Amino acid sequence: MSRRGFLALAALVAAVPAFAQLRAITYVTGLNNPMYMVQDPTRPDTQYVLQRSGEIKVVVNGAIQATDYLNLTSLTTTDGERGLLSMALASDFATSGYAYIEYTDTSGNIEIKRYTRSTSNPLTLDPSTVHNVITIPHSMYDFHNGGTIAFGSDGYLYCGVGDGGPEYDPNNNAQNPNLLLGKMIRIDPSSDDFPSDDTKNYAIPPTNPFANGSGPVSALPEIWAFGYRNPFRYSFDSPGLGGNGGLVVGDVGQDAWEEVDYEPAAHGGRNYGWKQREGLHDSGLGGTSAYTPLTDPIYNCPHNGQSSAIIGGYVYRGAGLGPAFQGRYFFADDEQGKVWSMALSYDANGEATGSDIQDHTSELGTSAIGNPSAFGEDSNGDLYVINLTGGSISMIASTTMTITGHVTLQQWLGPVAGQQITIGVRRPGSTTNLDTYTTTLDALGDFSVTTNRIGHYDVAIKASHWLRKVDH
Repeated sequence: MSRRGFLALAALVAAVPAFAQLRAITYVTGLNNPMYMVQDPTRPDTQYVLQRSGEIKVVVNGAIQATDYLNLTSLTTTDGERGLLSMALASDFATSGYAYIEYTDTSGNIEIKRYTRSTSNPLTLDPSTVHNVITIPHSMYDFHNGGTIAFGSDGYLYCGVGDGGPEYDPNNNAQNPNLLLGKMIRIDPSSDDFPSDDTKNYAIPPTNPFANGSGPVSALPEIWAFGYRNPFRYSFDSPGLGGNGGLVVGDVGQDAWEEVDYEPAAHGGRNYGWKQREGLHDSGLGGTSAYTPLTDPIYNCPHNGQSSAIIGGYVYRGAGLGPAFQGRYFFADDEQGKVWSMALSYDANGEATGSDIQDHTSELGTSAIGNPSAFGEDSNGDLYVINLTGGSISMIASTTMTITGHVTLQQWLGPVAGQQITIGVRRPGSTTNLDTYTTTLDALGDFSVTTNRIGHYDVAIKASHWLRKVDH
């Protein structure tokens, strides 16, 4: 070049064509019945993986660390559907270090305990800090426990609770206003409205639909919604990643139908109909509803070889799969070993409708999916499928990635078209290129190169030995 200048990178994005083929990239192996994955909000490279028997493993950049985050094997049992089920980190985890853990105790009751991050090792929880939050009686049967706790954007802790069993909910627990079984509950673990009861160390959010005698029927104030059979996995459409805060629940069906339920943020007090209904259909099991109207699922799937034990997932808010997948809900089936995604559309009231079901099972591969116990979501919104029986976790990725961008060569008076640039792909923070591509700019200063690397990397653009730009 005849004149010195500098390179301005006006735009750099990773994109893929609409509905590009997906693939599963192995992230971690060597796990023992992994149940759930939680992203550390203070460490983008770190996740915590719950194993059913009670160990919480620390995974850093896909490598299992030698020291457990916490070990609860002496406190839980793996009979039936029991075990270590879920964990939620407090909204203020960076300062409080609070981790809330859900498991079934040796009697089968559902326990939610709070532990605090160790002061000596931030990648461990201090067992001596254990604090009971809530005990939900569930000792009679070893299934239909639910299995997820999560903080909503309102800062409150939600817990999906199964109907308690046995099959067909003969006691109509899911419609009983005096039981937490078969419900979604919402509590405030930062306070305590029950100081004399050690099984209830939480406050009732004043906006709960049945608090202070409000709601369509008199009911326990912890209840957020009625009529679930076994809301094993659910999630919020994360506002931090651009979502709307809506609650999406995969409710495991009985003999004929699996369902996905949706409610906009702050829309509690709904009745999803079990056991009177299974999906959109009359169950034929009798019983009475606590109140009406019943809320329809946004999707139900028949037991005709398509589905038999739904695993709720996440609304996709990452970038790596391309814009066509933005806002699609990924979910799975544990017994069938399948993964789908579904388009969500919204009306003026924020109510969702599900459509355009796409089956990604063959793309991801049965060896990666196995019997999925949950999905995971990292700090970038990328999704992972957790293979319970295979002991692995795989990232859902596109088969190809296109790095596109626009370059302005400021103080350069010659033509932009044909100017050669070098593109280096690096791990975040690194100065070493993993891959190097050479291409030329078009007449507008745009460029595009295809890479097989999937994930989040730094990209270094170089137009000469003295002219370069790094984008993160």
